[in-house]
Amino acid sequence: MKRKKLPIALTVAGSDSGGGAGLQADLKTFAALGVHGATAITCLTAQNPAGVAGIQAATTDMVRRQLAAVFEELPPAAVKTGMLYSREIIREVARFFGGRRESPLVVDPVMVATSGARLLEPAAEAALREELLPIAWLATPNLAEAEVLLGHPITTVEELRAAAREFHGRYGCGALVKGGHLRDTPQAVDFYYDGKVELMLQAPFIRGVATHGTGCTYSAAIAAYLALGRALPQAVEKAKHYISQAISQSVGVAAHTALNHFWKK
Repeated sequence: MKRKKLPIALTVAGSDSGGGAGLQADLKTFAALGVHGATAITCLTAQNPAGVAGIQAATTDMVRRQLAAVFEELPPAAVKTGMLYSREIIREVARFFGGRRESPLVVDPVMVATSGARLLEPAAEAALREELLPIAWLATPNLAEAEVLLGHPITTVEELRAAAREFHGRYGCGALVKGGHLRDTPQAVDFYYDGKVELMLQAPFIRGVATHGTGCTYSAAIAAYLALGRALPQAVEKAKHYISQAISQSVGVAAHTALNHFWKK
């Protein structure tokens, strides 16, 4: 029997016990888009849609062993990182992927949870800036993360556009700066810039839907489309459509709303 072969995508991220974000969101995204998902778990978290009750980081040795095990038998066609938490883990991940530049690397610079809990130690910011972002194909900061990494506020759509260009100039990677938290805009606007191609990506705001896990899902969708052979700008465009539909077709889970990763039929 001839079996269908699936491309592989790897997520290097934390575990969300509530299932809405982190590697759980990534794996659901990969499965929905027809990609086999592999994982390297960086942290355990005790969390639910209301907040984060605890974080326990993996050892760097265990992170390295997971990465090596995946690449030995399941070489991924694309990789994304999410919650890395500590300087030591970021340095280990950067060291591993610095020698594997052929693997498209999407970095979601996870700093703060939707609930407000800090997911990146302050001491880890320098390693993120200096060691991981320069080897990424693409970084996907949200508004607050871009403000921290660029060192100034972003309050308008034009400033968002300039931020994507500034981010690329400063860190050398493609930038997708997400403006979902901009005030007084009728659309959820993101800007992509890779040094050659610039994209303005728009979708209507969906009111009354929790956004827990949207950043994880968006970056995972980009990695999935890269694994499926899409060029980076096209992967970003398709991922924007995917996350917009996952939000607009959200589902109820207990007393909460959750992204509908499997809206595609």
